[in-house]
Amino acid sequence: METPPHILIVDDDREIRDLLARFLERNQLRVTTARDGRDARRAWQSGHYHLVVLDLMMPGEPGLDVARWLRSQGNVPIIMLTAMSDETDRIIGLELGADDYVAKPFNPRELLARIRAVLRRVSENQESAPGDARNLRFAGWTLEIARRRLLNPDDIEVPLTGGEFDLLLALLERANRVLTRDMLLDLLRGRQAGPFDRAIDVAISRLRRKLEDNGRNAQLIKTVRGGGYVLATEIERV
Repeated sequence: METPPHILIVDDDREIRDLLARFLERNQLRVTTARDGRDARRAWQSGHYHLVVLDLMMPGEPGLDVARWLRSQGNVPIIMLTAMSDETDRIIGLELGADDYVAKPFNPRELLARIRAVLRRVSENQESAPGDARNLRFAGWTLEIARRRLLNPDDIEVPLTGGEFDLLLALLERANRVLTRDMLLDLLRGRQAGPFDRAIDVAISRLRRKLEDNGRNAQLIKTVRGGGYVLATEIERV
């Protein structure tokens, strides 16, 4: 029997933790809960997780600090729970590499759908046939598709989150074509994920920094006024 995905829920509200744990377990997910950053670190050291559901508004250590710590540990997908008005925190969270967000109050079925969508996307990327995948070389950089690695012109790995890798791959596979924000949203997470309007802009900005592509005079990922973005370079499959 296949082992169910293991989800870590980090939220200071016991009622929310217990409700979500029961609901997700009824839907064939394994769940561990943590009430704060300290609990989350302890749980992280003793288990392997496929996804983290993280509340950003917690007393004591803020959820954003926990997200930074999780990012330092690896590329586990993160879905943020945020208050409806906390747009700044959502933007910062996405800059840290979070994969999605759900605004409180929320329907547990909506969160379940988001979890399944993120897990499905990660699984599909991991199951891409390594033997058929080719490395993509562009402007001195190399994206190793099978190993999901980005190498700079000096062959040094530049760490990417799962979302950053997916975005760069989508741009490279459609190089020199203008991709609107809606097209990129559909390619990356599907319309049902419903990320807010600035999600793609934040992700592009983050990716430009990784590629050392100056935002004001970007040469690789160019902004098309009123249109979207285009990766303007020649691609070599090696």
